[in-house]
Amino acid sequence: MAEPMRIRATMSGDVADVKVLMNHPMETGQRKDAKTGQLVPAHYITTVTASINGAEVLNGGMSGGVSKNPYLGFKVKGAKAGDKVVVNWVDNTGDKNTAEATIG
Repeated sequence: MAEPMRIRATMSGDVADVKVLMNHPMETGQRKDAKTGQLVPAHYITTVTASINGAEVLNGGMSGGVSKNPYLGFKVKGAKAGDKVVVNWVDNTGDKNTAEATIG
């Protein structure tokens, strides 16, 4: 089970500023375990989506080249205080995570 994401969404004029911290190991599959010498299996986020009130505003991809616990920030024009932001990710093992916040 994936650890929870942290989302902060605030308004600045007519633009929503959304910041997301995704807890994930983001392993490339190229690092060796210090104790065993075996390769640590690849485990990384492949797809991230975000929606506001059900309308998709972001659809992006990631790979093993992104650091552990990725931070994602984006701005959305036309959102309003009180709107619901939902962020989802899927990783290469099929694990999924979803978090939501209200724009303040």
